[in-house]
Amino acid sequence: MDTQRLRNEMVERQIAARGVRDVRVLAAMRTVPREHFMPPDLEEFAYEDSPQPLPRGQTISQPYIVALMAEALRLKGGETVLEIGAGFGYAAAVLGQIAKHVYTVETIEELAREAQTNLARQGYANVHVRHGDGTLGWLEYAPYDAIVVAAGGPSVPEALKQQLKIGGRLVIPVGVDPRAQELVRVTRTSAETFESEDLADVRFVPLIGAQGWEDGAPLPAEPPRKPAAGARRPVADTLVAQIRAGCEPFADIDAFVPDALLDRIADARVVLIGEASHGTSEFYRMRARITQALITQKNFRFVAIEGDWPDAARIDHYVRHMQYPPAEWQAFARFPTWMWRNVETAEFVDWLHARNANVPFEGRAAFYGLDMYSLYTSVQAVLAYLDDVDPPAARVARTRYGCLTPWQGDPASYGQAALSGQFRKCEDGVVRMLVDILQKRDQYTIKDGERYLDATQNAQLVASAERYYRTMYYGSRASWNLRDSHMYDTLQNLLAFHGPDAKAVVWAHNSHIGNALATEMSARGEHNIGQLCREHFGRNVYAIGFGTHDGTVAAASNWDAPMEIKIVRPSHPNSYEHLCHSTDSARFLLPLRSADARLIGALGKPRLERAIGVIYRPDSELASHYFQANLPQQFDEYVWFDRTNAVTPFETHMHAGLPDTYPFGL
Repeated sequence: MDTQRLRNEMVERQIAARGVRDVRVLAAMRTVPREHFMPPDLEEFAYEDSPQPLPRGQTISQPYIVALMAEALRLKGGETVLEIGAGFGYAAAVLGQIAKHVYTVETIEELAREAQTNLARQGYANVHVRHGDGTLGWLEYAPYDAIVVAAGGPSVPEALKQQLKIGGRLVIPVGVDPRAQELVRVTRTSAETFESEDLADVRFVPLIGAQGWEDGAPLPAEPPRKPAAGARRPVADTLVAQIRAGCEPFADIDAFVPDALLDRIADARVVLIGEASHGTSEFYRMRARITQALITQKNFRFVAIEGDWPDAARIDHYVRHMQYPPAEWQAFARFPTWMWRNVETAEFVDWLHARNANVPFEGRAAFYGLDMYSLYTSVQAVLAYLDDVDPPAARVARTRYGCLTPWQGDPASYGQAALSGQFRKCEDGVVRMLVDILQKRDQYTIKDGERYLDATQNAQLVASAERYYRTMYYGSRASWNLRDSHMYDTLQNLLAFHGPDAKAVVWAHNSHIGNALATEMSARGEHNIGQLCREHFGRNVYAIGFGTHDGTVAAASNWDAPMEIKIVRPSHPNSYEHLCHSTDSARFLLPLRSADARLIGALGKPRLERAIGVIYRPDSELASHYFQANLPQQFDEYVWFDRTNAVTPFETHMHAGLPDTYPFGL
């Protein structure tokens, strides 16, 4: 292998492309030969974008995670660093390229010996290995400028905090669920005080020791083996039979008759309809089929999607036949374009357009966006509205929103600059603008209530997005919660606007619409729109999740990368998806709210569940796309497709015969 070329590609594509900027870390990752810190039979996978197995159930971390943690230590060169969890010595070697001394402690003696051998062979005389309880640190060489822990603990070990210098940084995965952690950075600010920052969601092996998981922690079990002849039937087989007995198979989406499902939905005011990926045709088509029935048979007033407000507004004007000027920009034209700019979505939009044509305006079903990424499109929408209804207020708005102008091409950079103190925060101005618009509600709504709703939602989006782009640098938990809270607040605003009897359909990923309390998200301190709706509406909300075993999906390998048609790997043996696959049924509905108590009890044991977003990395699927969940507490209904296909994205040309107000434009 041309290992230097592979290392350079790894740094460029897996690490620098994801935002690691520390030149010392990038240089170290280009230098250390990862293949020499792997088991011999895995050397060919050294530069794969995934963790790799080590003996005794341990792992060598994904290269990006090694780089992310090293960068989080903020090393300048010449420091004394403590590492907990040596593995085969790779991360210690990376740190050894930067620091003066690295001391690494490994709990498993076999790994400690291997790490010591590998480091010595590669000439790392400044890296020292010890076999012992890593949660107790290495007191002899304390205090340390930086400490990094490569295993997840229930809390930050006190011994490690006390071995940290004042001003030093400690990076460690922490979580009460041993399968899911938040990567945190702890900075010692004085002899007695520490500050903590959340960095990212991660999944590490358990931190075993006196101040960690003392007896270890359960990991996903091995795939079940075929029982010997005459052996007692496994519990899984019995559960599969119960699912088969309790599900409602259907032959085809187009021929699907939703009457039984509508009876179970009953008088729910909000129906949340999910998807297990952002690029699967069957999920989109079935979601549309259910929504059509809710609109025509149960008088649901609007659809609200996991999409940006201004883009969805173009769809809304089209489907409700509202006057709108020719399109100056395409709806949903930013990454990931295929998520909504696809044939499956267009078919529903065209159906809604045709249905609404024969309905009085007040009875036409609307189409809205709940998400908050369209910061600058929303700014322009607010300015255009105020130019029309209140020109003096528009001049004030331009001054206040002008603070954000330098960052319109890359709003994430605004958050980084504001937090680092290199640029003033724009929070006060955008919040004051929202308050001003809300205070003039009576004056503005006289002219056009629909346009006022649009303006207030865009102003709210700007305020939320400004905070989001700052918060995203505090860590994924805070930014996730802010985003889902914004989507929930937008839903509530829409319900209030349409009146007390209005009913809503929400389209979003399973991870947003399922109850977060029933998943490992809750252990990380995350909530979602599904949890918030359930807390507010109780049984008047009905959540429908989706799943698949294998097939194809439209997704990218990295953010802002091209869309690819990717092969979906067969479901993990310890997952809910594998249970459904084992029924040998091609497609079915599984009622969960009204299911037999024995089935709910059996399904209530937490299992793995797969989530594919706009990014899909099959090679690291278990670590990056599976999470723990309790399916009957997460959803009220589960829709299963054993094999699925990718959505069909739009061509870039205008569809023949469509007016220039068509929302997807050119």
